[in-house]
Parts: sequence; C-alpha cells; structure tokens
Amino acid sequence: MLCLFVCLPPLNVEAEEEPFTVSAEAAVLVETETGRVLWEKDAYSEKRIASITKIMTALVAIEEGDLDDSVEISSHAEGTEGSSLYLQTGEKVKLEDLLYGLMLRSGNDSAVAIAEHVGGSVDGFVYLMNEKANELGLENTVFANPHGLDDHENHYSSAYDMAMIMQAAMEREEFRTISGTKMHRAPNENEDWERVWRNKNRLLTERYEYATGGKTGYTDRAKRTLVTSAQKENMDLIAVTLNAPSDWDDHVRMFEYGFDTYQMHRLIDAGDLERGDDERYEGYEVRRSAMYPLTEEEYARVLPEVKWAGDEALPFAGHLQFQLDNRVISEQPVYREEIEKTTEDLSFWERLKDRFRQMME
Repeated sequence: MLCLFVCLPPLNVEAEEEPFTVSAEAAVLVETETGRVLWEKDAYSEKRIASITKIMTALVAIEEGDLDDSVEISSHAEGTEGSSLYLQTGEKVKLEDLLYGLMLRSGNDSAVAIAEHVGGSVDGFVYLMNEKANELGLENTVFANPHGLDDHENHYSSAYDMAMIMQAAMEREEFRTISGTKMHRAPNENEDWERVWRNKNRLLTERYEYATGGKTGYTDRAKRTLVTSAQKENMDLIAVTLNAPSDWDDHVRMFEYGFDTYQMHRLIDAGDLERGDDERYEGYEVRRSAMYPLTEEEYARVLPEVKWAGDEALPFAGHLQFQLDNRVISEQPVYREEIEKTTEDLSFWERLKDRFRQMME
C-alpha cells in the first residue's frame, strides 16, 4: 500500500495559471491585421453591449453616408434619453460633426439623427447595421437601435464580435481619425459659441500612451462596456470587455500582455519563391508579404507548404500556406513567373477559372 501511494501521481494537478486576470464578465484581445485571438474570457457569449453599439453606427454611417452632408435634427432625435449632445429640433449639423459627438461624447441624440439621415429612418438604419453584421460573418450579434440603450431585448453582441466590428471600423481612415481624437470643436448655429466635445475614453486621454481609439459604454443592464485599440511598434491590438467594473485596468493588462508576449513575425516577403537550391520553387513568386503575431516559441514551429493547383495553363500556380501545429495561419496565392499569357490569350474555360480564382483571393 505504501509503495502504491508513493508511485501514484497526486490527484490535484495544478492547472496552468492564467497570465493575468480581469474584472470583466467577458473579454477578448485580438491582433488587428490578422484577427488572431491572443487571449479571451467567455468571448463568444451573447451579452448586452450598451454604447459600444455606436462603433457599428459610425461604421455604417461612414460607409453609407456623405460626411459633408448637413443633417436636420428631428424632434425624435432631440428627445432621445440618456447621454446627449443637447441637439435642438430644426438645427442643422454636419454629419461628420455628429459622428464626433457620437464617438467622443456618446450622444444618443446624435445616434438617432445619424440613423434617420443615413437610413431614412431608425428602423431603416438598424436594417443596415444588421446587414453589415451578416456581411462580417458575426454569429452572436443582433442590433435593435443605433445607440445601445436597453429599449429592446434583441440587442446584443459578444466580446469577439465587437472586436470584429472594431477591426472593420479601423480599416476606415475616417473612423480611425474620429475615434483617436481627444477633443473636437463643432459649430453651433443657434449660439455664438462652439460646441466642445472631449473624448470619454480615458485610456486614450490619460491612462495608456499606446492607445489609439475606442468607445465606452454603460447602461444599468449591460454595466460597463469598453472597446479600445492600441499600437506599439509594428503591432496593433483591439481589446474588448463586457460588464467590467475595472475596465481601464483590464485593458491595460490585456494590452501589456499582448505586446510583451507576441511579435509581428514576417513569414515571407513579396517576390521570388525560390529558396536556396530547392528547384521546386524556381520560377514562382508571391506578390505580397505576410506577417503574423506569434510568440518566439510558436515562430520556431511554423512550417511553410505550397499546395499546387496542377493547372499549368494559368499564371496562378497554387497557394503558399503557413501552418502552426497543423493549422493554417496564413495563406496567399503563388504565381508562375514565366507565363506570359494575357487574359485574351486564354480559352473561355481558362478565363473563367482565372476570374474565379482572382475573386477568391
């Protein structure tokens, strides 16, 4: 019995410790360019999101509207409850200024004014929001209003989906500029003084030197919600927390973990695929560089492999894949350098296949 007791492993094997803890009920840290999840906590559960809803409102308005448009404020917009820019019925405000008020001061009246102008009505704009969510492939997101107030049950998202919305928004220069602005002045046609809006995002204004933008949120049901972005050296990160009493501290911890643990590693440069004396790759090229966030230990395990297409009549030759632990982390097309055929030289079926492959890249 004594021998058996000594030889058996302990019953309570200590689990691997988390690198840090957060106050948030749900959270995620994502690298912006690739969308790789670097850390998460219950990131895919549907939660109420409050005013971080306005990231999607801003994205849809930028894509569907004209920022130079003059927007007439309706009584419906003026009467919106909650955080407000104190817009007045009948006044006209530039759509771009409304977006600054939306993102910096979280104006619910601004959200309704934007929705009515861009979507024709609030319902019309909400339809566009949900269409955009479908386009982004979001599986745990439904919008019922443009501001995030708890006036509908079917209004929710997940930490991961909100990171994907922020990723899409950050692709737009207009959004990056607005989201990263600390203070904005807007004309006020009813007064002899300008409106001055200071950003509520304390990570951007005072807490974190690498912060580049984001959006705050709060309702009684959602509690504190926050989406922020940060950049250090050549890596951009997005952090999301839902129902987080100490959200500022949570985001700093997440960003510091990401920047300390991962680096953007260059997998390949654009140009000839030829490597050393390996003749298999002579005469082939890739046309863009590839980078991916990896730890040093992960980078040592990355394996490249070419999946050849087998059709020698087309410039397209296959795909170069980079795999980590049997999972493809990056892929891009490989082309034959010696093929000089133009599209006109190809047969109908060759043109059709070439066009299809271009659409899929």
